Amino acid sequence: MASTTHPKAPKGTIAIEEAVLNPAGVEWMDSFATLLNPSLALKKSAGTPVKDGYTPGLLDIHETRLQKMDATGVEYMLLSLTSPGAQGISDPARAHKIAYEANNWLSEQVALNPARFGGFASVSMHDAQEAAKEARRAVKELGMFGVMVNDFQEVPPSPECPEGKKYFDAQEYRVFWNEVAELGVPVYMHPRYPTGKDLSPGQKFGDRKHLLGAAVQFHLDLSFHVYSICSSGVFDEFPGVQLVIGHLGEGIPFNLWRADHWYNKPVKKATRPSKHDYSYYFKHNISITTSGNFSTPGLKFCVEQLGVERCLYSIDYPYDAIEEAQTWWKGVDLPEKEKDLVGRGNAIRLFKLPLDV
Repeated sequence: MASTTHPKAPKGTIAIEEAVLNPAGVEWMDSFATLLNPSLALKKSAGTPVKDGYTPGLLDIHETRLQKMDATGVEYMLLSLTSPGAQGISDPARAHKIAYEANNWLSEQVALNPARFGGFASVSMHDAQEAAKEARRAVKELGMFGVMVNDFQEVPPSPECPEGKKYFDAQEYRVFWNEVAELGVPVYMHPRYPTGKDLSPGQKFGDRKHLLGAAVQFHLDLSFHVYSICSSGVFDEFPGVQLVIGHLGEGIPFNLWRADHWYNKPVKKATRPSKHDYSYYFKHNISITTSGNFSTPGLKFCVEQLGVERCLYSIDYPYDAIEEAQTWWKGVDLPEKEKDLVGRGNAIRLFKLPLDV
């Protein structure tokens, strides 16, 4: 689709964890509505159609979203298919189709206003070779600036994978990590809801559905996956790989001292798969964002622990409000140079965005 000419916005914030949904995804999005809002389960059981309340904001890019960006000073957004995307589809062919079609749609939407929007590629992680192939197509042919994966890949349970989850620290995914390293684009790791077994009565979240989602479960589950990748040797084998994780690092920066303290003890160090400890990888291979975690003390802690170059601004729209995020950001009392790096400079550098520094 041909690009429509749009003027550049005044310099402002760059938000990089901002969700969208293509019209073809409405059906699978509706299937997760009761997890996002458990009260909807009662309506669904009564036969009433349920909507999560966020779908209109996810479907909109060029109207209300852009108006709010203009009104509050958001210069640019990196858009990504909302979680769980292809990671929530256990059928390999359908998962690949969802990612492929979403990438085509998103590239068309970005082309309508590339001065204000860029995109992340979606990939099915059922097969690492196919994921690498789609990542390359999306970056090289569609102009995506990175790859978005939503925690683990849901797969049919089997003797080899009884829980129906595939994690990307496994050896089979080295081909994927090699590809993104060669492409030179970051991988954003985003949380997702658990699978059916974990939601069954008597299981981890089956009787605790109030813990599901962004408040608790998201960071507990995704932090496990991030620790797993850090300790797997992926970054030693492919030192150019860059991960981005939101919500001020899913709680990990606040646990780094203790994680390193034990990971570096002789009883662990002698047999650990990685050469370095967690802090090393957080300072060389991982960046964190403020998406949905507008805590000034928390951000300052992350800047102190990881370095300002590893901290980026995000909103998490439409799950969090552009207005709330921007109001908070304007009051953050970082030194001017650091605030400019977090607010926009680091994103331009990391994602190689076509914006003036």
